[in-house]
Amino acid sequence: MSDTMAANLAAAGAQGGFAPPLGVHRANLTPQQWGMLGFLLSEVAFFSTLITAYVAFMGQDQSGPTPAILSLRLVIGTTICLLSSSGTIHVAEKRLREGARSQFLLWWSATIALGVIFLAGTAYEWHELITERGLTISRNLFGTTYYTLVGFHALHVTMGVLAMSITLVLAARGAVNARNHAGAQLVAWYWHFVDAVWIVVFTVVYLVGR
Repeated sequence: MSDTMAANLAAAGAQGGFAPPLGVHRANLTPQQWGMLGFLLSEVAFFSTLITAYVAFMGQDQSGPTPAILSLRLVIGTTICLLSSSGTIHVAEKRLREGARSQFLLWWSATIALGVIFLAGTAYEWHELITERGLTISRNLFGTTYYTLVGFHALHVTMGVLAMSITLVLAARGAVNARNHAGAQLVAWYWHFVDAVWIVVFTVVYLVGR
């Protein structure tokens, strides 16, 4: 089919109500969304490498501390907070598209708070591991792989909290609204990704690894 014929069919479809033929549709995703998807795919490769390294060195230490010292009760609590934040950010994004600005600010702030709680729990866990258990990043293979994997995830959570905080300020000033919500959507995609990665990290480190 020639380009002219395709253009004519597309125009006819717009006037007559039928869908244009395959190949005439524009892409459903914006360049910004494609860019975010590409970035997230690169992050998948990055975390896959870290997780593979953790599994490869699992149980290779000749001396302690071992993964048995990890506090499962504390991490279950912080995990619940982080996974719940996927729900709150979904609701917040929906309220933004609906034009419910005050509801968006409320649910978006709740997401930030849950992220901060998760980071505070991680900081508390690390403080206990270092001061009471003697586990440092240079202590043994477990310490090195544990702090690298969990630490990089915590760094990504921190970046997400910062991005959400900036979005919250912009929304409070009216720069982010129902007509201009693309940035908030991309931040939400990133946050869902961070939560999904934590499910894998939690399973490998705190369930299988112990």
